[in-house]
Amino acid sequence: MAMSKGFKVLEKSTPPNPYSIILQHRNKDSALLFESQAVVSLSSQETDTLRKQYHKVADAYGCLGVLQLNSGESCLLYLVLITGCCSVGKVGDIEVFKITQTQFLPLFYQSQGEDKVSEVRKLLNSGTFYFSWNSGKANDNLFDLTLCAQRKSKGAYPDNRFFWNRTLFIHLIRYGIDCDDWLTRAMCGSVEIRTIYVGHRQARAVLVSRLSCERAGTRFNVRGCNDDGNVANFVETEQAIYIDDSMASYIQTRGSVPLFWEQPGIQVGSHKVKMSRGYDASTSACDRHFSQLKRNYGSVVVVNLLGSSLIGGSEGEATLSNAFQRHLNESAHNDISQIIFDYHQEVRAASIETALSKFKKIIEKHYDGISIFSARGLDIYNIQKGVIRTNCLDCLDRTNAIQTFIGLEMLAIQLMLLQCIDKKQNVNRFEEVFKQMWINNGNEVSKIYAGTGAIQGGSKLIDGARSAARTIQNNLLDNSKQEAIDILLLGSTLNSELSDRTRILLPPNILHTSTAVLREMCRRAGEFTQPSNIRITIGTYNVNGGKHFRSLAYKDVSLADWLLDCPNSSLVNTVNLKDHPSDIFAIGFQEIVDLNASNIMAASSDNAKAWSEELEKILARDASYTLLSCHQLVGVCLFVFARKDLIPHIRDIALDSVKTGLGGTTGNKGAVAIRLVIYGTSICFVCAHFAAGQSQVTERNADYTEITRKIAFPMGRSLYSHDYVFWCGDFNYRIDLDKEETRLLAAQNSISRLLENDQLLKQKSQDLVFKNCFEGEITFLPTYKYDLFSDDYDTSEKCRAPAWTDRILWRSRKNTIDPETTSELALGKLLHYGRAELKQSDHRPVIAILEIEVLQVSYTKCMEVFYEVVTDLGPPDASITVQPLDEIDNEDSIFDDNVMSAVLQELATIGEVTLVRFIEDQTLSITFRDGQHALAAAQKGKIMAGGIPLSVSLKSPDWVEIVRSEISLCSNNTIPLFGEIPAERPLRSAPPTPRRQQPSRPPAPSPTPLVPSRAPAPSPARPPPPRPAPLPQDAATANVASPTIVSPPADSLPPPTCAPPPLPASNPPPPTGPPPPVPARQGAPPPLPARPRPVI
Repeated sequence: MAMSKGFKVLEKSTPPNPYSIILQHRNKDSALLFESQAVVSLSSQETDTLRKQYHKVADAYGCLGVLQLNSGESCLLYLVLITGCCSVGKVGDIEVFKITQTQFLPLFYQSQGEDKVSEVRKLLNSGTFYFSWNSGKANDNLFDLTLCAQRKSKGAYPDNRFFWNRTLFIHLIRYGIDCDDWLTRAMCGSVEIRTIYVGHRQARAVLVSRLSCERAGTRFNVRGCNDDGNVANFVETEQAIYIDDSMASYIQTRGSVPLFWEQPGIQVGSHKVKMSRGYDASTSACDRHFSQLKRNYGSVVVVNLLGSSLIGGSEGEATLSNAFQRHLNESAHNDISQIIFDYHQEVRAASIETALSKFKKIIEKHYDGISIFSARGLDIYNIQKGVIRTNCLDCLDRTNAIQTFIGLEMLAIQLMLLQCIDKKQNVNRFEEVFKQMWINNGNEVSKIYAGTGAIQGGSKLIDGARSAARTIQNNLLDNSKQEAIDILLLGSTLNSELSDRTRILLPPNILHTSTAVLREMCRRAGEFTQPSNIRITIGTYNVNGGKHFRSLAYKDVSLADWLLDCPNSSLVNTVNLKDHPSDIFAIGFQEIVDLNASNIMAASSDNAKAWSEELEKILARDASYTLLSCHQLVGVCLFVFARKDLIPHIRDIALDSVKTGLGGTTGNKGAVAIRLVIYGTSICFVCAHFAAGQSQVTERNADYTEITRKIAFPMGRSLYSHDYVFWCGDFNYRIDLDKEETRLLAAQNSISRLLENDQLLKQKSQDLVFKNCFEGEITFLPTYKYDLFSDDYDTSEKCRAPAWTDRILWRSRKNTIDPETTSELALGKLLHYGRAELKQSDHRPVIAILEIEVLQVSYTKCMEVFYEVVTDLGPPDASITVQPLDEIDNEDSIFDDNVMSAVLQELATIGEVTLVRFIEDQTLSITFRDGQHALAAAQKGKIMAGGIPLSVSLKSPDWVEIVRSEISLCSNNTIPLFGEIPAERPLRSAPPTPRRQQPSRPPAPSPTPLVPSRAPAPSPARPPPPRPAPLPQDAATANVASPTIVSPPADSLPPPTCAPPPLPASNPPPPTGPPPPVPARQGAPPPLPARPRPVI
């Protein structure tokens, strides 16, 4: 049966609110009604009655779900339909289609957010999304696009890693709709299916690349890994052959280097790699990545194709490659085999054929240990026990070449196991087909990540055109594509203050629950968080364009006197830094390079590197610190260091910068910002350099306003959405006195008189700048402007007046919201505010030491509170059923106009009713605005309407199970390819894994050895080899059940992202198998006697 446009969408013809549409399918008796942000299932007779008031607006091949898009305080809903597709091929009864056209139908009257939706539509229409359709009668989905054949043989459910429209299912799940009946799963990647004849038999050659949605994005927007260990451009590629009831499958993976790195700025041909975090800051994430990889695939072989030369254009690649190797060797995963193969160098030294021949000698010894999967019917003959993970810089062109080579090598084994090598022409035919399929696959994967086809080295003209197109695409067009990807995957959790707050406090797989649940969780955050304090040191220093770490004339004074020993120089030292060194250092510099024209256009990073190395040496005196991140904008540079034992508890680091020089066009003035989350608290550090000049107060105020307005971080986070914001820098505010008087008062140490005329304090008192920010009491002399290597204020011809240009301020979000209940620590307790006497610049460095309150989250208690909240807030569908308490002999409905009016009047005292409809002759379905009203109505049990007693009950009494199924969509449910599921451990905020030998793996089944793969193919005259005996069923399918959900061993550690959240102790234990199906309606309702009454 050929696929056709079986879906039909009807829109309500009469314009009065509420907006309403009906979704029908040709082969289904029921239909779906979308109205008032609710979804209900209609019987065929209900549909026939209602459709008289509706007209058709669209036909579609399938429905991808409902996109939820935040717009201010409201949430806009769009029904996403597949209106164009083309067939890729069939495997058995399963036909695979490529999506070519989609339509977004707004479920509201006013058309808002069209620009964002148009970008998502463009993404879905790009030809990289696929879905499968079963044209047969059997429900067995032989070919699931999200699952490789080996996982499918284990009875796995669709793999959420490759399920791109999973968040579009949530809205229907919430209202108890069976999504398997109505929605289509979409996968992003590449699918090609070709038919090859082997004698009289027909074989299907299949090549599928599945792009993970765990860290999806475009080439220069998403690099490396995230805090959970998910890497950019992670692709699982399966090469499979189906013939009769037999099949053979082989899997490879690719993925970005699992460290924190990026390629900032405009990229034109070069690969300027920057390590965005310090070396030790990547350790935990790298360990999590390989823990997941081993869990999901078994043994791992890493093929690293990065450049190895530290000289020339590949210097950045070599630095990245060396860091990758070092991390892997020093981790608990040092048992992983690494193949370091500089592909470009090997090809330049000889030829592609010679390079691949050399690579073959290295890789072929790993083939037997990895094996392939083969089966006939239900009998499994071989299983794949591991995976080869290949990476270059982009995981595109070089990776394509090597994966193609490995795939064609393994093809010979697949053909042998399928007994298709009796004729040489059969082997040649398969090789030719798969060679072309691999080329096509490389082009498709490259289009997704880089925007163009792969650069293959075959044609200089084509490769040059694609390289130029990539430059334009990556630098100018990818930002909008990245935003579209984020909207598709995150939907309602994107760009709102509530979602930002919940990302900090809650596990990631519950972030898609309803707004009411998330808001209540934030309100009850005190029940699952424990306050503790950390110490932060903030420093600022205008170094006047130099990198003089110490003065030649004052050799006994060093950076340690500023950063570590400054409190010791004060008259009363109340800060114990020896026993309690600071947990975090944020050190800002201004004029780290000379502010000349060449540096303004392209500032050198040499000085920043030198300062970074020197700071690391200085800070190591009192404790072990690692550089979290640094960011430079011409002369402004900010470094953030943290104690190494805190690194696993720090995540979501992001950077931004704002230019304010020459009207925002140059970076000689401006700011850099670094944000992070430590435990359950968000912190942002800002280092700024404002406009100079005695009278330029307005310009400085404008710089502050522009910086606070423009600083933005991923997921729509703004500057003042953070729990704490720390400002440091050369703000250039002067003293409103003439030069001589200022000098005289400074000489007399008359600080109070000078402060009365301080421009910053004046502007702040008028709330023109730094509103709700705090600054410590200034007890030190002005920090500007000195003669170099001297204690004398400026004696040059300009003779500038002294001023406190260098300042440190901070802001507490909790104090801004509720100042009366904010404790001293929550406000920020200042321990020291002073300056140091370093004389190598015309400024003196300033330092502030504070203690702040951070929230440690108990994720076990968090999940207990979560299920309490879900229970208290009632069912997500907010629906009840109303029916006569006693049996009614009369066949006519008792719900006449008078009874209906009485029912609605009674229920209106409980809450707002949004939808009323008949589901049986004597039963009403009534939907409220929120679940608590439905719960309150059901708790009444019965009501009287028109003298008739009516029973009231919830339509979905098992709503907690519905929420669990909703959560399961956002959890990693990947079934291991091979072996047991290891005990889960936290992926975020877990302590670093010590070096130790990995535990031995369970004994593997005994598949057929793959040694024959390296032997030449037998001649056609020889009989085919006998088929190996199938593996025992228990050996092939053992250990495939989902892991039992276990709470983290430590309350302060979050649950792993690859398992559903633990349930509270009071609830029954969760099922250990696949996630439960979405609750479906119990039977179809009988015919509708009349049009449902409108809400009064």
